[in-house]
Amino acid sequence: MPVSIDDITAAGDLIAGKVLRTPNLAAKAISDITGVETVLKLENLQRTGSFKVRGALVKLASLTSAEKKAGVVAASAGNHAQGVAFHARNFGIPATIVMPVGTPFTKVARTEAMGARIVLHGRDLSEARDHGGKLAAETGALFVHPYDDERIIAGQGTVGLEMLADHPDLDVLVVPIGGGGLIAGIAIAAKALKPDIEIVGVEAALYPSMSQVLRGESQEIGGNTVAEGIAVKTPGDLTRPVVEKLVSEIVLVDEPALEHAVQTYLEVQRLVVEGAGAASLAALLDDPDRFAGRKVGLVVSGGNIDGRLLSSILMRGLVREGRLVSLRVAITDTPGALAKVSGLIADCGGNIVEVYHQRLFYDVPVKLAEVDVVVETLDAGHVRTLIEKLTEAGFATRQLSGTSDTSG
Repeated sequence: MPVSIDDITAAGDLIAGKVLRTPNLAAKAISDITGVETVLKLENLQRTGSFKVRGALVKLASLTSAEKKAGVVAASAGNHAQGVAFHARNFGIPATIVMPVGTPFTKVARTEAMGARIVLHGRDLSEARDHGGKLAAETGALFVHPYDDERIIAGQGTVGLEMLADHPDLDVLVVPIGGGGLIAGIAIAAKALKPDIEIVGVEAALYPSMSQVLRGESQEIGGNTVAEGIAVKTPGDLTRPVVEKLVSEIVLVDEPALEHAVQTYLEVQRLVVEGAGAASLAALLDDPDRFAGRKVGLVVSGGNIDGRLLSSILMRGLVREGRLVSLRVAITDTPGALAKVSGLIADCGGNIVEVYHQRLFYDVPVKLAEVDVVVETLDAGHVRTLIEKLTEAGFATRQLSGTSDTSG
């Protein structure tokens, strides 16, 4: 193992009072939904919104005076960047952070606000990391790797210490996997304290780098994911053997599952969680039977999500659940027809959000028009009722959005 339980315990002593000891919340609402007793480790409540402050502090505290003076370079989509920048400022260490060009603005702004110099470079984390390594070599600064470093792993492992200290009866820990630093540290700590505990990893289906490497498969990785914090193409050399030995299974979750988990955290637990941080819940929601009868700890690894992205996820969730639909209604182009449609929708309990009245560009007879109506509804069954009532009243209606075929 690259680190021991003693290393992680020492890291815990080092960060005490300097990093928030986040709550382990018994999540009754999620337990009710899934039928699985669930505890949430709320690393999204950290000062920087992520668990990354733990490893960053342990690493920076280990630097010599000369290394601190030379400065540090890190590459990150945001969470590692903020962790390094936050502690670098406290230590008075010059910090340069390389971030992929498409990094959400909120993460760029927050990292910059902590005093770091930001360099936007590369299409993804791999390209940003390569550039960060070059900058470090050119300037003599120390490159702080986001996961493939013993002290980083030890720092992240303190999450596992705290989870079992608060809930020693946990049977399973479900942990997001990017490069593997978090799950490696947690697994080492948890298995040392409770050898029979199960560790389950979760990767975004578009970035199954760890699982593919461990199976010896050629890597087929890439795409736009809401879980950019775990969108890693190359897992760590130090973390791979730990995951192979201590993690029982790696679950892949697709984009709709990740979006649904983000939405569930906000609506059910009133928690703002980023895509990567929601990965463990996505795995539980996808297959609750996998965890039935056991007490499960979910690591909520971060909460740094762009407001516009969160808004989009919530709206898309309403559409998927049939709570926001677009209906195309054929009406006669006569006074009062639209009012009658509006009245029928209101009588059925639908709330009209937007109306688009189109006469010119649809392929309909000249004396007819088609109206696109965006309606808030209760669920898919309510949508079917609306369509039936409109159709019965003589208004041919079909649904333009949603996950089920409720066209009339």
